Amino acid sequence: MSIRAVVWDVDDTLFDYTTADREGMRAHLVAEGLLAGHGSAEEALVRWREITEQQWGRFASGEVDFVTQRRDRTRVFLGRPELTDTEADLWFQRYVTHYEAAWSLFPDVLPVLDALAESHRHAVLSNSSLVVQDRKLRVLGVHDRFEAILCAAELGVSKPEPGAFLAACDALGLPPHEVAYVGDHPEIDGRGAADAGLLSVWIDRGGVYAAVDPPAGPRRIASLSELPALLGADTRFGAPSTFG
Repeated sequence: MSIRAVVWDVDDTLFDYTTADREGMRAHLVAEGLLAGHGSAEEALVRWREITEQQWGRFASGEVDFVTQRRDRTRVFLGRPELTDTEADLWFQRYVTHYEAAWSLFPDVLPVLDALAESHRHAVLSNSSLVVQDRKLRVLGVHDRFEAILCAAELGVSKPEPGAFLAACDALGLPPHEVAYVGDHPEIDGRGAADAGLLSVWIDRGGVYAAVDPPAGPRRIASLSELPALLGADTRFGAPSTFG
């Protein structure tokens, strides 16, 4: 059976989250006068990323809600557990201002969306919240490329649970074997989608997971330019679509 739709992860798949997070936090620490207290900018950024992953893990497991994990990221990073919710929210929002200034798509995103526009349907499945990802996709100019945008905070189930992937298939009205999932995390995205019965595609851009042995199931690609051929799409990569 041929693949009729592609469901996409967002952060570090379509959107260069790692660069935006790094540059945004660097600018935020400078603006807040906090850079000197963290040894170096790189040490601070590594610590921020570690805390982010820990708190996202709590959110994904259902231990805390989306807003709480953001507040706790701030409290742990600053070493100030006494911060009120309002103080934590304001600090995080100041970071978001710098983070959003660094937003960008990866350069291979628009060409592959154009190449697959006529041959495949498209949707998004993210472990974030709809409020965050809906706005992000609008700012990046690709929101209208997707029929459905599903996020864990609203679904009540997170990747790699099969229910998250199956919800995306249900939103498209397609069985899993007719849907491909493209994501950057070898386990959460790659193995999760494969276990749910989708064609799983792991986009390995040579980042933090580059040294990870690929799990059984997902197909590994280094660029989205490889995706049309993998899907058997009858299209030339980079060909124009009907989207403006």
